[in-house]
This record gives sequence, C-alpha cells and structure tokens, in this order.
Amino acid sequence: MRFAPLLVSLCFWGAAAAPSLGQPWAEGMFETTRHDFGSVGRGAKAEFAFKLTNPFIEDVEISSATTSCGCTSVEVQKRVLKTYESGTILAKFNTHLFLGKRGATITVDFSRPQCASVRLRVDGYIHNDLIVSPSSADLGTVDHGTPAERRVNVRYAGRQNLQIVGVKTANPHLKARVVPSGGVQRAGYELVVQLDDQAPSGYIRDSLLLVTTNTQLREIPVLVEGLVVPDVTLTPGALFLGVLKPGESVTKNIVVRGKRPFVIKSIKADQDGVSFAMTATSTAKQFHVVPVTFTAGDEPGALVRRVTIETDVSSEMPQLCSYAVVQP
Repeated sequence: MRFAPLLVSLCFWGAAAAPSLGQPWAEGMFETTRHDFGSVGRGAKAEFAFKLTNPFIEDVEISSATTSCGCTSVEVQKRVLKTYESGTILAKFNTHLFLGKRGATITVDFSRPQCASVRLRVDGYIHNDLIVSPSSADLGTVDHGTPAERRVNVRYAGRQNLQIVGVKTANPHLKARVVPSGGVQRAGYELVVQLDDQAPSGYIRDSLLLVTTNTQLREIPVLVEGLVVPDVTLTPGALFLGVLKPGESVTKNIVVRGKRPFVIKSIKADQDGVSFAMTATSTAKQFHVVPVTFTAGDEPGALVRRVTIETDVSSEMPQLCSYAVVQP
C-alpha cells in the first residue's frame, strides 16, 4: 500500500482475510472518531459528519457502515475516495423516535486498499420536554454575496425554570438573537438566525448553542445548514495528476463554469512547475475549458500546487488544488 509522502507515514499491513478493527492507516484518515450531541430537543435535527481524507495513491473504498443502536442512522456520502479526496460518514440522531440518554457505535468497513474497520462513537440526551420547531435552521440554497435569515421556535415545558441568556456560534458569518414568545405554562423563544453577505461559498453545517439558566440544559444545540452557491465553479474540485518521473509532464483539463457569461482575467499558480494553455480570455462565455500542465521537478515526494482563477463576475476567486507524486 503506497501513501503520498506529503502526509505522515503509515505502516504497511499485509492483506487480511477479514476486516481488522482499529488499523492505524484506516483510523488515521478520520479527523475525529467521537462526537457528543449534548442535550437535544425531541424532534430536533441532530447530525454530525465524520470527515475522512484518503492520503494514499490507491483508491479507498468504504464497503459498509452499520450502527449498534436504532437511535442513530448512518449514511456513507461517498464510497470511493481517490488520492487526497475527502468524504463523510453522516451520523443522524433519531430524536423523533427515542428519548433519554442514547449512544451508538458506528462500524465503518473498508474493502480497499485493504480490509479494515474503524469504530466511531456518538452520544447524547434527548429531552421530551424540549421542542425545536422546525427541526433545524435550514437556510436552503443562497447565492454568494446574499444574506439569509431563518427563524426557529424553541419551547420548554419542564419543571425547572429555563431562560435563554445567550447564543454561541463558532461561525463568524452567523449571527443569532432570541426573542421571548412563551406563555404562563411554558418557556418559549423565537430564535432568529442570520447569515451575512460575506459568507464563503460551500456547505454550511454548524450548531448554535443556546445558553440557558437550567441546570439540566446548560446548552441547547440548534443545527444550522445550507449551501452558499458561488458565482463561478471549477470541475473537478481537486486534481490528482498521478505518479510522475522527474522531468515528466502531464496535462489535464479543468472546466470553469459561471451562472452567466464571463471572462477570465488571470490564472495563476502559487509555485513553479504549473503552466496554462491560456492565462486570460477576451470572449465572455458561460464556461471555459483550461488545459493545465504540470512538470515534475527533480526532487522526489508529494507536491501540492494551488491554482487561482480571477474572473470579471465575482470578487471571490475560485481555487483548485492539484497534487502529484514524484518518484525517486
């Protein structure tokens, strides 16, 4: 099993007849293997994406993902990962079916480059007296540079007093405020979630934490999700150029696509060794095909080159990471 030298070395393991738990090469692909959902309301949307990245020259294939408890569902969002490609194992806490303290072990089985298994863990507490409606702050699809707003109702009918006194967020482009809306018998709030116009393109999957005065519900997570669509996209999103000999060249095409016709003002690479058949265009088109040529140097190892494309329709300049491995 060959790995890209850019990353830390991984041990070579002989082929196994059956999956082996906890093999370092497989577990090392994951950013984390545990997640605590904390205290969540009945019916609230609680999801966590376990991200993994393939550092190997060979393809990585996920053959299955299973869960030890019906309180959690699991979804493999990309089964085959090429070199340097990333994927996720999406864990969904079934808050509409279960209550109380719950947890599950997720077993992820790999069939390539070798058989192995990795165990992931999720835990949380589902409260019957806490309701979040709708189940998440779903911003939907938002054009880049456009603000968005969603409102969520939070109701609590427990015995202890509950007041929401603050909101925490790790995303600088998200702001939120709470407005009391409850009656005499229950605490109720309207959560107003706002996405600013500076949010970068890409998927949004963050949790707001509502800080309360309740000793059993110190923080209430509310999922915020959506997609900020860029004015210009690149296909593919990442480019693996292969394993090359010193001095060898390889050419690949990238497609630059926009929502409306545009011109390319400049194409630049952050380091030497990358050249382009064109560095600018004069005719506005809705998509452009750009041949990119990479020439390997004399030094062996993994190389990463970042290509930046400037257009006349967006202040956000799309970037493409290209990878190659130079043989000794």
